[in-house]
Amino acid sequence: MRVSDLRLLDIVNVKDGRRLGPIKDLDLDLDRGVVKGIIVPGSSRSWGLFGSPKTEDFFVPWDHVKKIGVDVILVDVNDLPEFNTENEDRR
Repeated sequence: MRVSDLRLLDIVNVKDGRRLGPIKDLDLDLDRGVVKGIIVPGSSRSWGLFGSPKTEDFFVPWDHVKKIGVDVILVDVNDLPEFNTENEDRR
């Protein structure tokens, strides 16, 4: 699987079944050659430039990624911030 393929998958938290959206970015440790975690888009906090909402991204440590499937990535994360309901309406 390629990184570009990962960006197409939705992330689901197994704690509450909430869909968090797609991967926004990966956090890599280039010195050690490992993935440190994934970045998912968070909730809209305020309005940014050109009237688009500014979002606070959320970091999921790689050791919290439980399974990468063909349709979703399952993560096990406690204390998630409130996510934008627009992500849930994309079904």
